[in-house]
Amino acid sequence: MDDALYNVMNWPEIEAIVYSEHDNPHTILGYSKIEEGYLINAFFPTATSVEVVLNDGKKYTMELTDEAGFYSVIVPRKNKPEYKYVVTYGNGTEQEVIDPYNFKPVITAKDMEMFSNGMHYTVYEKLGAHPMTINGVEGVLFAVWAPNALRVSVVGDFNVWDGRRHPMRRLSDSGIFELFIPGVKEGEVYKYELKVKGGLTFLKTDPYGCRAELRPATASIVCNINNHEWKDDKWLQERKHKDMTKEPMSIYEVHLGSWRKPDIEGDNAFYNFREIAPMLAEYVLDMGYTHIELMPIMEHPLDASWGYQVIGYYSVTARFGTPDDFMYFMDYMHQKGIGVILDWVPAHFPRDTHGLSNFDGTCLYEHKDPRQGYHPHWGTLIYNYGRPQVANFLIANALFWVEKYHADGIRMDAVASMLYLDYGKEDGEWVANSYGGNENLDAIALFKHLNTVFKKRGKGAVIMAEESTAWPMVTKPVEEDGLGFDFKWNMGWMNDFLDYMKTDPLFRKGKQGELTFSLSYAFSENYVLVLSHDEVVHGKGSMVNKMPGDYNQKFENLRVAYGFMMAHPGKKLLFMGQDFAQFSEWSETKSLEWNLLDVEEHRKMHDYVRALNKFYRAHPALYSTDSDVDGFDWISSLDADHSVISFIRESADKKEKLLFVFNFTPVAYDAFKIGVPFEGKFKEIFNSDDEKFGGESRVNSRSKKSQDIAWDGRENSMEIVLPPLGMTVFSCKSAAEIAKEKAQEKQPARSTQHSRRARSSKVVNSEKATVKAEAEPEPVKTEVTAEVTKEMQQKEAVVENVQAENVVQDTVSAESAASTVVESPIKKARPKKPSASKRPRGTKAASKAAVKPSEQKEEVEEEKKVSQNTVEEFTVTKDAEASKVADVIDLKSVRK
Repeated sequence: MDDALYNVMNWPEIEAIVYSEHDNPHTILGYSKIEEGYLINAFFPTATSVEVVLNDGKKYTMELTDEAGFYSVIVPRKNKPEYKYVVTYGNGTEQEVIDPYNFKPVITAKDMEMFSNGMHYTVYEKLGAHPMTINGVEGVLFAVWAPNALRVSVVGDFNVWDGRRHPMRRLSDSGIFELFIPGVKEGEVYKYELKVKGGLTFLKTDPYGCRAELRPATASIVCNINNHEWKDDKWLQERKHKDMTKEPMSIYEVHLGSWRKPDIEGDNAFYNFREIAPMLAEYVLDMGYTHIELMPIMEHPLDASWGYQVIGYYSVTARFGTPDDFMYFMDYMHQKGIGVILDWVPAHFPRDTHGLSNFDGTCLYEHKDPRQGYHPHWGTLIYNYGRPQVANFLIANALFWVEKYHADGIRMDAVASMLYLDYGKEDGEWVANSYGGNENLDAIALFKHLNTVFKKRGKGAVIMAEESTAWPMVTKPVEEDGLGFDFKWNMGWMNDFLDYMKTDPLFRKGKQGELTFSLSYAFSENYVLVLSHDEVVHGKGSMVNKMPGDYNQKFENLRVAYGFMMAHPGKKLLFMGQDFAQFSEWSETKSLEWNLLDVEEHRKMHDYVRALNKFYRAHPALYSTDSDVDGFDWISSLDADHSVISFIRESADKKEKLLFVFNFTPVAYDAFKIGVPFEGKFKEIFNSDDEKFGGESRVNSRSKKSQDIAWDGRENSMEIVLPPLGMTVFSCKSAAEIAKEKAQEKQPARSTQHSRRARSSKVVNSEKATVKAEAEPEPVKTEVTAEVTKEMQQKEAVVENVQAENVVQDTVSAESAASTVVESPIKKARPKKPSASKRPRGTKAASKAAVKPSEQKEEVEEEKKVSQNTVEEFTVTKDAEASKVADVIDLKSVRK
């Protein structure tokens, strides 16, 4: 070594490079300006020779200045040289290398400041591995936060996993290490090698890596996630303008690894995201769900954790494909009109040594004190939410799945464990906060920070909390001192309701409160009612197996349970397999038992859940007022002896009211009296006992008119068929609404031809007592028998008597009825039956004015005859031919 070279060497720094302890190698490696020109230093262990080749073709042989592989040369030039290395190794291979230590930092001082303050919401675009081109050179920028490491290197196949070859530079006091390596391409595997105090060296997976190897391999993979051509712009634009608290949400919870498996053997028998997308979308659309919720698809080492012990928070699990495959999946769902919610786990992380645990030789992401940093129940570590960079890691991660993968929602797992310092711990196993309480103040601050930012950047995406305690104001705005979540899982409802449903119906009357208590707090938060995966594992039994009774009663119980869930205020979530009543508990190792759909009972349960979903989406009363107490009204909640409850759900625009009646016993009723909200007409529109759902069709086939009999604290009531272990739903229409509709239908008669075309029915001429049939161009005159005339006069006497008493009619007057087209003219032309207090005496009509339960059979027969136009008392003529063309008779014209 000549004196000129020897005199410019920085031997202490060279020693730090050789011993792999340098945390800022750019100060010694690469080129530097000296008096003689430019000094170029490089470190190539196992190399036998190295040449510097300038862009103009001139070559300089480098001198081995340290036998460990440190090479140096002085290039006598005034201007900065552009060069590359030509390296020959001991095995005879030759390699051209662009010097990675000739590039300036990419991460700026502003980036470092924002990250240190916990406010860099796109830090995932800086930390991690990012393919890019700098000064015309293609390569990958690697960056990682490891403030307590002595040295951090990038290792991978591209440098034979030798941590000496690519040490990274520390950026100021930010704790961030960065290195741009030319020539590294997408798809290369890598890790970070850290040397910590005490000389220990270990490998870590990239915390911000966006792709990872399939387990049991643990390396990260260089990946560019910015190349997917999204086609869901319409979906995202519409989502921005929706208030999801007022929209239908029927969520299908899915574990992708076991929803359906391909016909291959082995632990890695999974469908790719691209394969499963069309199958799952078709199923979800057919069943009427609005959203799917995916159990964690972030990278995790253990299948049996179901994804809830995450290693790669920014990585899509390799079990189902690449990041681009998952983007295809999300894009496909959106184009089919299906929302996607992702489970997210910021509460804890596993202790696997290649993950976040003891990341830089210290408890960087977790608390050092095990009383604060360890979950005894789960054997996992708890994040130190008070450290700004840790909070930034989590907040940016939630945003990452929305901004990069277009997720429609994030469901935050185990929020209760984050809120309470003593969650799952005994005395002495936890540390109180600064006020002596058990509230985790750092976690509370994290929630408020995240939810505030999420609402600004989420573009209509929602964030849900799985919070199982009575912590107040979880979904109230941060500005009102709430936590700021959009929705909260209603775990209280789930626990109470399942305990009630598991009870033998004989003893349910003693647990009426478990059925009704949730309605006392249902509007305090924006709730999601959940029957999730947690309820069908670990010996808890599947949903159908929780139900008491024999085989048929299990299905009846499950139908009424799902019906009650759909009617109860709150969004809905059901775990896969439970919609066709799978008997086995769920297992992540095998596919759902789809063959059960060949069994009639399971197929009909499947049909029932499909019908429930579509019924739910078709009726705003069931979702538009989920968080509004004005949209709910009890009819009866105290009838524990019968285990019957009934209530009203009303839409936000007040245009729709639905009456729900539930019977939680196996006792059927032919004439069960219930209160109704007003005088009017009630039509059954859904019944869980329908034969097509596996029931016995104990239904209410005709509309019900209310009776002026007080019941359930209401002035009016009606008697209904109430099926055992069943739900029946009625649409509600008040007398005032009916009268208004009829008044709007009233139109002045125009031409017969016009009326037939507009109304598709015959027209009544109230002044001429004639009946015109479609088949006749001229009016057909009919004669009325004396018997019929007499009967009509008796009926008119009733009308006039009632009108004299100013009784409210449920139909228009005879004159209005004459010019109004109705479905059953004879029936509609009848006056309203007067109430018991005002009914006229001494007439046959008066005796029928208020139909008693004992007289229902007679009225059913009468209505049946009217609908068939065969009632003898209303026969227009005895002539058989005339009766074929007579459809409608106006009462007033008959009298005249």
